[in-house]
Amino acid sequence: MDILLPTNLKRAMMYIFIDILFTLVAVYIAFLLRFDFSIPTQYSSDVFKAFVFFSTVRVVLFYYFSLYRVSWRHFGFKDLTRLIYLLILSTSVLLISIYLFRDSFFQGFPRSIVPVEFFIALFLLLAFRVSKRFALEVFNKHALGIPTLIVASMQEAEQISRDLIKSSSIYWPVVIYDEEAKGTKINGIDVMGFKKIKEIYDGLQVAIVSEDQDIKEVYKKLKDLNIKEIKLSRKLQDSKVAIENVSVEDLLSRTPKGLDLKVIESFIKNKTIMITGAGGSIGSELSRQCQKFGAKKLILLDHSEYNLYQIEQELSSNNIIPVMSSVTSLELLEKTFQLYKIDIVIHAAAYKHVPLVEQNIAQAIKNNIIGTKNVIDLAIKYNVKKCLLISTDKAVRPTNVMGTTKRVCELYAQNIDSHDTKVVAVRFGNVLGSSGSVIPRFQAQIDKGKSLTVTHPDITRYFMLIPEACELVLQAASIGEGDELFVLDMGEPIKIVDLAKKMIELSGKDIDIIFTGLRPGEKLYEELLIDESDKSTQYESIFVAKQTKYDIDLLKKQIDELLSCEDKLSKLKEIVPEFNHNIVQ
Repeated sequence: MDILLPTNLKRAMMYIFIDILFTLVAVYIAFLLRFDFSIPTQYSSDVFKAFVFFSTVRVVLFYYFSLYRVSWRHFGFKDLTRLIYLLILSTSVLLISIYLFRDSFFQGFPRSIVPVEFFIALFLLLAFRVSKRFALEVFNKHALGIPTLIVASMQEAEQISRDLIKSSSIYWPVVIYDEEAKGTKINGIDVMGFKKIKEIYDGLQVAIVSEDQDIKEVYKKLKDLNIKEIKLSRKLQDSKVAIENVSVEDLLSRTPKGLDLKVIESFIKNKTIMITGAGGSIGSELSRQCQKFGAKKLILLDHSEYNLYQIEQELSSNNIIPVMSSVTSLELLEKTFQLYKIDIVIHAAAYKHVPLVEQNIAQAIKNNIIGTKNVIDLAIKYNVKKCLLISTDKAVRPTNVMGTTKRVCELYAQNIDSHDTKVVAVRFGNVLGSSGSVIPRFQAQIDKGKSLTVTHPDITRYFMLIPEACELVLQAASIGEGDELFVLDMGEPIKIVDLAKKMIELSGKDIDIIFTGLRPGEKLYEELLIDESDKSTQYESIFVAKQTKYDIDLLKKQIDELLSCEDKLSKLKEIVPEFNHNIVQ
């Protein structure tokens, strides 16, 4: 019945009633003890005065200091100390009042009852507040919440467990995993090593892992404990923690080798930066990173009103200038360059979805090639210090139009006479979580309860998380001297079927995987982005591809012809001879 369900108002009313009742009992017992269990008639008014005074002051103080908001079943140590402080305060108020009004209102009041009443009230009020938690812990531990394992260092575990207990969370911490601190207790919770947890606990349902842990290593151990539900604890600005679902991105994340955040910060800080395609998957993360590293002004350009609105609202700062325009609109684009003295241009705007590009070749050529040419030409014209082109692994020996248009852009960036502007390009592979990537597709299938579709059980791909890719992009841009084509180390290839299995596990659903067969021209294994001719840089995850020389005047002429000719595929192959058109959808 709804009337029996707990609410803040019902909880407060219950506490107020109990506190008034126990204050009356405490005052009466204190007077009985003072007068050997026979209270003289002349002190009856003093009993009433003490009861009214104590109950009024305590209810006001307890309400003001939010003691009535504490869940009965989750009353903890900090709440206990607060109760003691407030009882001391209320008793002190009475003592001061007795002293100030000793010749009038409190004339002849027996002061000896005050400390006696304090200890009796403390016992009664405290006993009531811990009674429910004590009963639950002794007789029905699961009633406190879902039995939960915390995986964290001592400091993090203390904060996580305290927040879970205080916040009336559905998760109840029963054990903490920390090999270094095993044998100790945190907030009354045992800290154990993995072996002992496995021996003692068999009913653990949930694990909460702090963000300072290696989630990939922890994930393997938790599977051995048959824990299905894994949560991640992240610190908030107000020193509290947020409990979130673990995503497959968390399990695949890695710290790029040799990443130097100080170098990135010095490259970005106090610069005016324009990011094209700022509302897209890569562009929006680059915008976040640039804000984080202290950009003076961010000019966010995107042709999508919705995407631009989203990133503007998210960053929400006075240094954000949203520009709703396409990179193909040369006149509007030039006005942006004229209005702002831009230090760095990051060009992330592109049509990237392979099947759509195949069906809209003319539009893709205009957006990807002409748009890039416009950005680079204007960056040079307006003396931008550095212009960075975001490229793709699909530009390597391209088999589709999208990859070929990006290869043309790379050729233009490497061979244009850029004067004082340093034009560089960065090429990387698939990014997890971007629009159109495999994770959103799998997630949509999981949400609908459908089977996950994978083309082949052995198919692998190189993946990188968007934040990792963007950090490395900025790192590469910081060392670019012009004309370089940087290539990012994508790490080890990932089996798509393993990715699907992990997502099913994290969803907690019973979902099948269906193999649909390789699509026309689809490869089981992607080629490595980095080949033997690529040179290493001072950073382990960044390489420089061998420069491809191309007559820039001829390239400009061919681009003009590409716009007007009928057979655009043949013209693309003329510019990029290695283009082997083989549609992969």
